[in-house]
Amino acid sequence: MVVKVYKTAEEIGKAAAAMYAAQVIKKPDSVLGFATGSTPIPTYKSIIELYNEGVIDFSQVTTFNLDEYSGLDGTHDQSYRYFMMQNLFNHINVRKDAINIINGNSGDDEKACKEYEERINKAGGIDLQILGIGNNGHIAFNEPADYFPNETHTVKLTESTIEANKRFFNSADEVPKYALTMGIGSIMRARSIILIATGSAKAQAIYDSVKGNITPNCPASVLQLHNDVTFLVDEAAAAKL
Repeated sequence: MVVKVYKTAEEIGKAAAAMYAAQVIKKPDSVLGFATGSTPIPTYKSIIELYNEGVIDFSQVTTFNLDEYSGLDGTHDQSYRYFMMQNLFNHINVRKDAINIINGNSGDDEKACKEYEERINKAGGIDLQILGIGNNGHIAFNEPADYFPNETHTVKLTESTIEANKRFFNSADEVPKYALTMGIGSIMRARSIILIATGSAKAQAIYDSVKGNITPNCPASVLQLHNDVTFLVDEAAAAKL
C-alpha cells in the first residue's frame, strides 16, 4: 500500500488521471473501473483534459462502474449512468457498447448482479479501479457489516448513506433505499486500485483503512491485503496518519 498526500483535490485529480493515462498507454485495451460521487470529479476533468491533448485514446478500452441505485432508469439525472455520461463518457472516445454499468432498473436485481459479475469475468477482470471512501469506511456501497461480500450484490442502504445522498434529491423520501454494487471480492480482484479521499471528515476512515485492523466493520481496511493499491489523499484526510 502506498499513501500519497497532496494539498488540493485538483492535484489528486491530476495524479489519478496520470495513473489512468499510464495504464491505457501501457495496455490500450485496458479494462477500467470507475466510481461516482463528487470526489472523483477532478480526476475525470483531468482525464478529459489529457484526452483532448491527445495523450489518451479510449477507443479500445472497456469500462465498469462500481455501483448503481436500484429502481432508477439510466436516464434519471441521479442515476450513476447519467452521472458517468455527463462527467466523463460523453467527453472521451470510449465506445458506448464498451461502457458497463449495473442495470438498476431491470426488475430483477439479483439477476442483474449475477450478469454483471459474469461480464467482469468475461472481460478478463479490471486492470485499474478507482474508489472513493465513506466516512464509515465503506467502499462502493459495501457498508460496515459482519463479513466481506464477495461478488456483485444488492444492498440495503444505511440511514447515514441515505442522509448523505438526500442533498441530490428533493427529499430523503426520494432517495432509493437499495443499490446494486460490486462486492469486496469484485473490487479486490482488480489488478490495481486507486483510492482517493479529501477533507477532515474522511480522516478517521483513512486511518482505520491504512493502520487499523482488517475488519468488515471498516470495509476499506481489506485493501491492506491488496498488492497494488495507492491512496491519494489531501492533508486533511491524512491528518490522523
